[in-house]
Amino acid sequence: MAIFEFAPAIQISRKIVREKTNQAVLRLVPEAKSGEVAGDKTFIIFLATIFTTGLLSLLVINTALAKDAFLLQQLKQEAQVLTDEREAILRQVAVVSSPDRLAQRASELGMVASVNPRFLDMSAGVK
Repeated sequence: MAIFEFAPAIQISRKIVREKTNQAVLRLVPEAKSGEVAGDKTFIIFLATIFTTGLLSLLVINTALAKDAFLLQQLKQEAQVLTDEREAILRQVAVVSSPDRLAQRASELGMVASVNPRFLDMSAGVK
């Protein structure tokens, strides 16, 4: 029977705990009237700054890409010119080193074609 005597005290303590909990929770959230609110002008300036920065970044990136594209095109042209020069030189070497041309140059230098070629056997003296 003694526990029933404490029933009103338990109800009162629950009420006090509930009120204190609500006060603690309400204290965690700042009051809206005391906090500063950014004006519309500040927000618009902020967005304009972000937009302008983004556009300038894109401009810089596109300029760098265009510069690289021009450089790449120039290097491709130089490579094509060098390839053409190489092919021209190889054609000249092929013409000069043809057997008919070599025979003609040899006769101009006074060389005579051998009708009876002789070969040296270098392994005859080695045992």
